[in-house]
Amino acid sequence: MERIFSGVQPTGNLHLGNYLGAIRNWVKLQFKFECLYCVVDLHAITVPQNPTELRANIREVTAGLLAAGLDPAKNIIFNQSKVSGHAELAWIFNCVSRLGWLNRMTQFKEKAGKRRDNATVGLYAYPNLMAADILLYKATHVPVGADQKQHLELTRDIAQAFNSMFDADFFPEPEPVIMDDTARVMSLRSGTNKMSKSDESDYSRINLTDDADIIALKIQKARTDPEPLPGPGDQFSGRPEAENLVGIYAALSDTSVEEVCAEFGGKNFSEFKPRLTEIAVAKLVPIGEEIKRLSQDLSHIDAVLSNGAERAENIAQPVLSEVREIIGLI
Repeated sequence: MERIFSGVQPTGNLHLGNYLGAIRNWVKLQFKFECLYCVVDLHAITVPQNPTELRANIREVTAGLLAAGLDPAKNIIFNQSKVSGHAELAWIFNCVSRLGWLNRMTQFKEKAGKRRDNATVGLYAYPNLMAADILLYKATHVPVGADQKQHLELTRDIAQAFNSMFDADFFPEPEPVIMDDTARVMSLRSGTNKMSKSDESDYSRINLTDDADIIALKIQKARTDPEPLPGPGDQFSGRPEAENLVGIYAALSDTSVEEVCAEFGGKNFSEFKPRLTEIAVAKLVPIGEEIKRLSQDLSHIDAVLSNGAERAENIAQPVLSEVREIIGLI
């Protein structure tokens, strides 16, 4: 059976980048694979968290996944910390993985910044936990974007190393699932930076819980340039904001950038932005309203997570039992 594993950080305030870059594709994948979708709260605590906010964010992100169309009956939706096998297998992989491999991980360098000596061991070793997340379920496929390819390669290296170290053909080497329509969504204030919750300006992103008026205002204020939109075949060279808005329109309308340029080429942003607003409101406002509705029913969200954790545990425990046997634990 082909099995998908993917995770999302419980950072709260899911935004358009999360939706177009991952969640929308997860909804499509649920009809093709056995899928496990995990709110990775153990990854979240690699940096300081407010416990009350973390608890709320876990539930809010779960509500976002459900509102966007993930079916908890069709998928296993759970939070990572409810299945202790993630932490146990991560420790085992700490004893398989190599320092040189982790030293090459670019995301640690980015997150730790100049104060690398003050970063936690958890932040440094979290790629091993990510490998454990995937291999605990013997996932065969992982949806990846450009910034996750390195971590999937590490997961494959760890699987190979474990199999070699213990002379066992046990862990699969998961393959990437690269969706053709995955959008890389950039900030509305700067087309060279990814859309992010960490950006100080709320006008840099469209949150999935924004109402129609706020979406319209953010698109109206989105940075552009004075040139008309390019036609089909023309280049966006030196125009990252224009490329970003056209890419968002293409993703929300399930069309290609070329088709958008064919429709709007030569027109000004004053004509394009109202159309972008129209389609963004139509696609996102129903999701936002459902997130708000679900967030009022915490018992339902907790039940989804609890049921998902139980089903995940049923897959994980036999795998862990075999791992313990292979490495000599009793």
